[in-house]
Amino acid sequence: MWTDAHCHIPYEGVGEEVIADARAEGVDRLVTVGTDLASSRAALDVARRHPAVWSTAGVHPHDAVGGIDGIEALLTQPEVVAVGECGLDYHYDHSPREVQREVFAAQIALAHTSGLALVIHTREAWDDTFAILRSEGVPERTVFHCFTGGPEEARHCLDLGAFLSFSGIVSFKTADDVRAAAVLCPLDSMTVETDSPYLAPVPHRGRRNQPAWLPLVGAAVAATKNVGLDEVAWATSANAERLFAFPAQ
Repeated sequence: MWTDAHCHIPYEGVGEEVIADARAEGVDRLVTVGTDLASSRAALDVARRHPAVWSTAGVHPHDAVGGIDGIEALLTQPEVVAVGECGLDYHYDHSPREVQREVFAAQIALAHTSGLALVIHTREAWDDTFAILRSEGVPERTVFHCFTGGPEEARHCLDLGAFLSFSGIVSFKTADDVRAAAVLCPLDSMTVETDSPYLAPVPHRGRRNQPAWLPLVGAAVAATKNVGLDEVAWATSANAERLFAFPAQ
């Protein structure tokens, strides 16, 4: 069994069939992720309609200017297993950095008060991400989704007690730092994800990604760590269970 720890469903005309296709490839659990209030509500709707699909509620740094009004109310729903994705993105700066930092801190606080996991997005903002986590306190269950750092950042995240989630990037030819981080990361501290519809793994790079391709991400991790594919599938699914504490549906 595989667990896609981070994907975005629905998206442009895709819904029911993408879940069925994933299950046909052994991807039995999905976490569909919100990036603002509207997408968080849509993710919750998907989770309510599909067994073994759960959702998150949060505000992506790109959308931080919109604030987090309405997010807290969604966190009480049994299908919602995490706050986020939230964090900092200094690559695009779609929201002012000060606003990104404020909204990130506010969502860390929501993770603490709700007792849910925290899903972090960070891009070109490691120092500020770690500083805010030190200030606000790291939630007991935290994951750095779509990990893009190298061994140094991986060690820091692991020292905080966080999980690292590896995406199709681990299969990219140029992603040596990410592979080095995967080698460093213990199997019991990692999850795998597609981040679909983004970041399709090799050999599908450049196409619209889908959860059915999660085993290709797992295969890239297995090859990098020189372990068996079944071992990666079992470990990452068990870790997702620990991270998200999936309730019965």
